[in-house]
Amino acid sequence: MQKQVVILGGGVAGMTAAHELMERGFRVTVYEFKGIPGGKARSIPKKGTGTGRRADLPGEHGFRFFPGFYRHVPDTMKRIPFGQNANGVFDNLVYATRTATLRDNLPMVVSLDNFPRNLTDMKLMLRSLFDNNMGLTLSDIDNLVHKTWQMLTSCDERKTEEYEKVPWWQFVNAEQQTEAFQHFMTAATRVLVAAKSREASAKTIGNVFAQLCVDLMTPGVGDDRLLNGPTNDVWIEPWLNYLREGGVEYHMNAEVKQIHCENGEITGVTISQNGQEFIAQGDYYVSALPVEIMAQKLTDEMLLADPTLHYIKQLASSVAWMNGIQYFLTEDLPVVHGHLLFMDAPWALTAVSQAQFWPDFPMSQFGDGHVKGILSVDVSDWETPGVLYGKTAMECTAEEIKNEVWEQMKRSINQNGDLLRDEMLHDWFLDPDIQFENPAGQVETNLEPLLVNKAGTWDQRPDSYTQIRNFFLASDYVRTNTDLATMEGANEAARRAVNSILNRAGSNAEPCEIFTMYEPDLFAIFRHHDRKRFNEGLPWDGKFF
Repeated sequence: MQKQVVILGGGVAGMTAAHELMERGFRVTVYEFKGIPGGKARSIPKKGTGTGRRADLPGEHGFRFFPGFYRHVPDTMKRIPFGQNANGVFDNLVYATRTATLRDNLPMVVSLDNFPRNLTDMKLMLRSLFDNNMGLTLSDIDNLVHKTWQMLTSCDERKTEEYEKVPWWQFVNAEQQTEAFQHFMTAATRVLVAAKSREASAKTIGNVFAQLCVDLMTPGVGDDRLLNGPTNDVWIEPWLNYLREGGVEYHMNAEVKQIHCENGEITGVTISQNGQEFIAQGDYYVSALPVEIMAQKLTDEMLLADPTLHYIKQLASSVAWMNGIQYFLTEDLPVVHGHLLFMDAPWALTAVSQAQFWPDFPMSQFGDGHVKGILSVDVSDWETPGVLYGKTAMECTAEEIKNEVWEQMKRSINQNGDLLRDEMLHDWFLDPDIQFENPAGQVETNLEPLLVNKAGTWDQRPDSYTQIRNFFLASDYVRTNTDLATMEGANEAARRAVNSILNRAGSNAEPCEIFTMYEPDLFAIFRHHDRKRFNEGLPWDGKFF
């Protein structure tokens, strides 16, 4: 007899859990709060902008970025059919080949995003290593290389027991390095899911940084992949269709009002949909809600049944903002075949010019036909004053945010010529999660903040299973090998939740595959050596013999 699973939240985690459960014979119902599937990964059309049978302009919560080290999301993508693609949706990922680092008073530096493929690439890589405009000294570079080597050759046990408790800033000895190094560390860490170098754990930031370096030096592996069209068109909608064809019930505009817990197990969930409330019931319940929402749904009965759920409330205080804004241009402005890093922008901007990656979605198909390019920008720092109004992003109106981000980009991009001009701006779209309820200037709210990494919080993060027999957690705050609040972390967490359900249900279905992360085979012997030293109570020494 098929077991019924109720999934709360229909983002990447909820859809992943539904996908894995469906393929293992469970009956699945998903309840998603938004009117668009996909959670933070969704694209969001700007309603009313399409004319003459054109599609509305494609907005986003933030641009999609798929690093080369992602394993779980690509594996799921390969099992989502898409046209004649041999590997399904996965074949809709395309490689960016360059990253541009931009400064306010220096020319941009272009670097490779993958292993050199030809002599031109090799020259570019060498130039970016020695002519990076970062102002780093040889001592700075030597220190960073040493610390990267330490991350690559340290065992997982040392990382969890030692590096997790140390901020990245302290780990890389930033206070003893030059001002240029400190600026580089601050800026580079901010653009990594809004993390702060003085607060984020050395384990998490170091693992990701070291893995990116390894991928850059590995033939056939690239650091940067993007989708070849709007997210919903080339990933989320095909995924939802696949789930529904497989029997999954996916309900949108469905708000979780209350989770009912009696005698140590979940008995139902009150759902509000289209003005009506009802109780959703199943054999098992999976919460794929964001941490700040889950913290609000915990009841005294749930906390009594599993006191460790208290940690979710503590984690909820570690959220920050990372939201997107799109600029629709009358001229295409590729700048570089990949992402743009604005190292001097107070609001920690990263961007990508998307038209060059969308060959099957020409800009003429969107809006009123006058759009030729899209600059999709992520704002990762909402608490630092800007350059136009002297206000933080949190204090600005939508129009001020648009003007401020535009000005910050111009100051860096236009160091390389008069590239970004005001007359190019045709339209724009700010993530609607940023809410402006008080026109008198009250700080706005963010409906979907992001869990940011902080040193020492690993112990607060829950496992996918709980002490409540039929309740499981599948969200990016769950303990995972990925160890980062990303699509990859959400996907892995969902797989772990499904495996926990299989275990408690006594199912003989094949468990979901869980991939190891940040463990390059090339350095395995060094990690083995360090594990022996760690077990003997000795410090890391970086040696093999």
